[in-house]
Amino acid sequence: MYKDEMIQLHQFLVYVLKYLAVDDQISNDCSEYISLKISPHHIHKTKAEHKHAIFVLCKIISQLIADKENNSIPENVRNSLSDLVVRSENEINAE
Repeated sequence: MYKDEMIQLHQFLVYVLKYLAVDDQISNDCSEYISLKISPHHIHKTKAEHKHAIFVLCKIISQLIADKENNSIPENVRNSLSDLVVRSENEINAE
């Protein structure tokens, strides 16, 4: 996937997260993403950083959906997303 496609996916996931957010709960659920200090508008960030942000957003979104829909997302999927977050973070640190 090209960097510009990653940025578009990053933006889409931010929109999904905002749609799922209830009131100001978003800051509590998204502390991991907020601590990254990267948004889709940060085009100067590396592809690996955007990839990591995408995985973090996917993990947060899956947790929000699971909480709202009574575990409609299997736990193994959520665990796999957590593993992807760790792997992508390791990629960034290896650079």
